[in-house]
Amino acid sequence: MDWKKTALVVIDMENAFIDESSPLCIKQAAATVPACGKVIRKARERETPVFFVNRVYRRNGSDVEFTRYESWEKGGRYLAPGSTGPLSIEVPKEFLPTPKDYTIIKPRFSAFFQTELDLVLRRLGVKTVFLIGTTTPNCIRTTCYDGLSLDYNIIVIEDCCSSNTEEIQRINMEDMARAGAVLTDTDAFCADRYEAEDFAGEIQRRVQEDGTAPE
Repeated sequence: MDWKKTALVVIDMENAFIDESSPLCIKQAAATVPACGKVIRKARERETPVFFVNRVYRRNGSDVEFTRYESWEKGGRYLAPGSTGPLSIEVPKEFLPTPKDYTIIKPRFSAFFQTELDLVLRRLGVKTVFLIGTTTPNCIRTTCYDGLSLDYNIIVIEDCCSSNTEEIQRINMEDMARAGAVLTDTDAFCADRYEAEDFAGEIQRRVQEDGTAPE
């Protein structure tokens, strides 16, 4: 692996999704914090770019999804700018960015949707994206599919992602794998000789070498 041509994208590991008293709490999220921290430390050690992609809602709710608005309004108007506590945008210490990390605020589930993530990844020459964070069926899955659609190799670190039940987690992981994502785990990622194929690059090379007319 050329670790400088990969990126680690960490999604939505904020108090509002982790704290059990929050209406947004994902039941498995808190248990993944240590593994996520280990992966983030390893990525920095390898000088792999780390992106923290999070949510922040305007205080008047003008950018809250209509499907979540009732929950947001009745649940304490969570994820407000500068908020603190269990409903907040605060993060555990494992997810505090360093000066070399990137921070992106996303308006919807996918880390790619109406953000600069794709632009920055391409500027950095990134070909492979590792995904960790929450929630697996929403933000991880939509980011996975958007990343595949944009011709990135997508690798999901399974034990660093979380859902509300084991069944939801299993089904969504299986679906992402069927769509073309590669599944791995923390121990494999942190091993000295982690390897993954450049599927997207191989297809790009084959297309460029194919002399068939495009019509």
